[in-house]
Amino acid sequence: AVARQETELTPEMIATGSWRQLPFKPYNFAALGLPPACGHLHPLLKVRSQLRQIFLEMGFTEMPTDNFVESSFWNFDALFQPQQHPARDQHDTFFLQDPAEAPELPAGYTAKVKKVHSQGGYGSQGYKYEWRLEEARKNLLRTHTTSASARALHRLARQEKFSPVKYFSIDRVFRNESLDATHLAEFHQVEGVVADRGLTLGHLMGTLRQFFTKLGITQLRFKPAYNPYTEPSMEVFSYHEGLKKWVEVGNSGIFRPELLLPMGLPENVSVIAWGLSLERPTMIKYGINNIRELVGHRVNLQMVYDSPLCRLDA
Repeated sequence: AVARQETELTPEMIATGSWRQLPFKPYNFAALGLPPACGHLHPLLKVRSQLRQIFLEMGFTEMPTDNFVESSFWNFDALFQPQQHPARDQHDTFFLQDPAEAPELPAGYTAKVKKVHSQGGYGSQGYKYEWRLEEARKNLLRTHTTSASARALHRLARQEKFSPVKYFSIDRVFRNESLDATHLAEFHQVEGVVADRGLTLGHLMGTLRQFFTKLGITQLRFKPAYNPYTEPSMEVFSYHEGLKKWVEVGNSGIFRPELLLPMGLPENVSVIAWGLSLERPTMIKYGINNIRELVGHRVNLQMVYDSPLCRLDA
């Protein structure tokens, strides 16, 4: 009979000394071992890296978006959003209790923002209300990354000589929304901003077509919309082959002069911008119907382990 060879040295063999009489199978040093368990990228991070690569290919520079806590001034007032706007209500925005107020705001710029809100200027009538500094200093969890765009444009306006720029950001935002299959209280916003002289709606539509074509979305429609800080504004729709209907994929517009001129940007400079969520294209790409299965405590970690590479069909 063929003697069975041992493959493991156990504590019992060592304690009893039986290992001295047992035949052991020779160790194969050339054999491959078990692959070690390692980290895996979440589907959101895979799509995010693809989007970031698209922006970089188009010549954009990434904006710093490291402050989740923002003052109402940069989140709303600097964007020409009135202080009585419903979006500033506690039902839609998470306000902070500690620290409740921002320590300081840029003095000269704040005075210009106050004036354009309460009295008008730069060809605008304003909103004709009493603008309050206490309201502007309230701290909140930012509701959009456009606050980072406002800060970036303000830095651009303080340069000695204006030079055209293309910015982008992909980061987390927070809104006090009811949770359901398509909405969370926190999500990611993708934003692109271009500042140059003589930009028009045609430039915006052309840039959007190039951007979404790189995403693999070629059938686009533009619909007029309203935003407090862009005029004209457009919603962007794409034809969804699976749903057999047009679905909204983003929002866009040209920043209003009431936003740009108080910063100190030249009068002939226009800024085009657009934004979309990161979660919606990720859900479409990976066939996920409920956003709570993508983000949050109900995420199946095996889904993260098994999800394939993200390849956007350009």
